[in-house]
Amino acid sequence: MTAVAAAPNGWLTDARATQSTLAQWWVLTVRLIVPSVQTGEIATAILAPITFTVSFYIPLNRVMTFAGLGFSSYAQFMAPIVFLQAAAFTAVSAAFRAATDAVSGLDRRFDSMPMHPLVPAAARLSSNVFRLLIGIASAVASTYWIGFRFHGGAAHSLGMLALSLLIGIAFCLGADAIGTWTRSPEATTQMLVLPPLILGMLSTGLAPAHQFPHWVQLFVRNQPVSQFAEGLRALGGDSLGKAHPVTWSLMTPPLLWIAAIIAVSCYFIARQNLKRS
Repeated sequence: MTAVAAAPNGWLTDARATQSTLAQWWVLTVRLIVPSVQTGEIATAILAPITFTVSFYIPLNRVMTFAGLGFSSYAQFMAPIVFLQAAAFTAVSAAFRAATDAVSGLDRRFDSMPMHPLVPAAARLSSNVFRLLIGIASAVASTYWIGFRFHGGAAHSLGMLALSLLIGIAFCLGADAIGTWTRSPEATTQMLVLPPLILGMLSTGLAPAHQFPHWVQLFVRNQPVSQFAEGLRALGGDSLGKAHPVTWSLMTPPLLWIAAIIAVSCYFIARQNLKRS
């Protein structure tokens, strides 16, 4: 009888703990989302893809069209890099927030509370996904305004949005790990501003690989931003049928990059947070 009575009590305790963990995650998520609406972060997430689109499309449209893209329009060609920049911008904000929580002592205060040590990181990820969705929506609207269209059918269109979201989640997890490790908002921002800019410029996001010097073309074709751009471009399709077909050989490299970034980031996030507990 004692063993039978103990089992339900233990089950109820686990259920209460699960409900408490979910409640804590929700409270911390709202704590991050509400101020971002009030301080204008959401407005910035909306304006960033628009600014990037206008800044690159206007000066490069005619140049790239005359140079030859193998695509129906430059808007159709450059749309993926706008999606990627929206994800990168969200990641920079994610790293800054993680570093701020670490240096302000907020993480230590959370450690002293009866909550799972990974709850704060999960809440940060949820709020980052919220901003990421807004950034992707803005990227769709801004590229649609310059002429981009989904030509790959419903499945491929949803696939393009899903791939953009997965890439953004991978970026945000990596940025969160870096921010928690550096514990310095200033250093974190400086570390994450240049890599996306350099990789974005030396990629097939803005120009085809054959327009780069021969000595750098191998890097341009195979670096992760180019792999992401090619996957997104294939899923977006082209009105003249000039986009690459969506095949496993084309989609495997970007998916492997995403899986690697997420795996390494989750390892370091778990290690950094569980180490303090």
